[in-house]
Amino acid sequence: MSAAEREVIGVLLADDDERFRGVYRKLFSRTEGFRVAGEAADGAEAARLAGALRPAVALLDVQMPGTSGLEAARRILRDTGTRVIMLTTFDLDEYVHEALTLGASGFLLKNASPPEVLQAVRTVHAGNAMLAPEVTARLMHRFAPRRPGHRHAFAGQVLSEREIQVIRFVARGYSNQRIADELFLSLETVRTYLRRTFAKLGVNDRTHLAVLAYEAGLLHEPR
Repeated sequence: MSAAEREVIGVLLADDDERFRGVYRKLFSRTEGFRVAGEAADGAEAARLAGALRPAVALLDVQMPGTSGLEAARRILRDTGTRVIMLTTFDLDEYVHEALTLGASGFLLKNASPPEVLQAVRTVHAGNAMLAPEVTARLMHRFAPRRPGHRHAFAGQVLSEREIQVIRFVARGYSNQRIADELFLSLETVRTYLRRTFAKLGVNDRTHLAVLAYEAGLLHEPR
């Protein structure tokens, strides 16, 4: 197998709208480096196909008949190495928030442009979250707990104050460069702090770090 063949990204499409799947099918089939590994019209079939086909990335509609996209994500993330992107409208953010806590790599609005779709799948396949920092902050802010009565669970325990500062900025949607500018640090130092906090908190990417920060009420702490 050539290097080019090894780099083809297999994508599972799961949506009860056949026309919608058709649009994505054409996009991936006609774009070099991608292939459609399978299609499903409901969550149960999506989970079954993911287990059988082991695609690199699954695109799951949040709302499907029978087994929901959220339950499909739960099964896929538990049983396979497939990374998950939830397909949603902005009106369904609460489901996406739960999916992110399960370990999904992000969400894609169903009106996203073809370049945005392709970039999202490439990003997730590379092992990163596909949410732009600004989108992460806007989405998570809607479901942040309102001024919790206790400090976050990891305050003063496994994280230094500098690491907590970095986490706050990530949750607010700051890029690594902007964090470096705010804290008068080098870009590589910020990356080092992020790698360290990822390891300490058991998260894989910036999206999951932002989810944890919001759920812990970290943004309600003084800067």
